[in-house]
Amino acid sequence: MIPSSYPTKAEMAKLTAGMLLEIGAIHFNADEPFTHASGKKAPTYIDCRKLISFPRIRSTLMDFLTVSIMREAGFEAFDNIAGGETAGIPFAALVAERMALPMTYVRKKPKGYGRNARIEGAMTEGQRALLVEDLTTDGGSKLSFVDAIRETGATCSATAVIFYYGIFEGVEKTLADHGVQLIHLCTWWDVLEVAKERGTFDTNTLNEVESYLRDPAGWAEARA
Repeated sequence: MIPSSYPTKAEMAKLTAGMLLEIGAIHFNADEPFTHASGKKAPTYIDCRKLISFPRIRSTLMDFLTVSIMREAGFEAFDNIAGGETAGIPFAALVAERMALPMTYVRKKPKGYGRNARIEGAMTEGQRALLVEDLTTDGGSKLSFVDAIRETGATCSATAVIFYYGIFEGVEKTLADHGVQLIHLCTWWDVLEVAKERGTFDTNTLNEVESYLRDPAGWAEARA
C-alpha cells in the first residue's frame, strides 16, 4: 500500500531521530572518538543497518521515506528503485514494494567476472531511477552509483536516504550540480535535539557532540 497522508517533514525528522535512538543505532562517545571511513575522528557514529531487525520501526520509517519521496519528487516521478550496495539494498526493496515499482541494485564496482555488471536486475534505457541508500555523509558514493545508473541509459535525478549528516558544507550543491536531488528523513541536528530532550546521554557528551557538529574539522584537528 502506498502511504499518502503522514506527518510534516519536521515531525517525521523528530520521530525518525527518536526511533534511531530507541534501537541503539546512534552512538555518542567523546572520550573515545570513532574513526570514520575517511580516517577522521568523530564523537558520533550511526548504524542504520540495525533498522532491518526492528520490523515496526523499519516499516514506519519506510512509510516515511516513501511519502517523502512522493511529496518532494512526485507521485509518478520514477520507474525503477535502485539500492546502493550493500546497505541500501533492503531499503530499496521495501520502498519499491510500497511504490509498486521494479527494484534493482547498484554494485560499488564491477564484480570482475560474468557480465562484469554494476547493475543487478532489470534496468532499461529511458527509465527514471531513484537511488535509495541508508545514509549520506558528503555525497561522494552517491555520485558513483548515479553514474553507473546513467551508463545504462536510464536517468537518475534523485537519491533518498534515511539519514543525512547535515554538517558538511556543499553536499547538497555537489549533488545538485550533478543533477541529483537529495531527499532525507533526519540529520545529526535532529538526533541531538531529541537526545537532549530525552536525556539519552550525559550533558558533557551532548556538549561535545554539539561542538563537533558545529565544526567537524576543527573538533577532529584538536584531537589529532
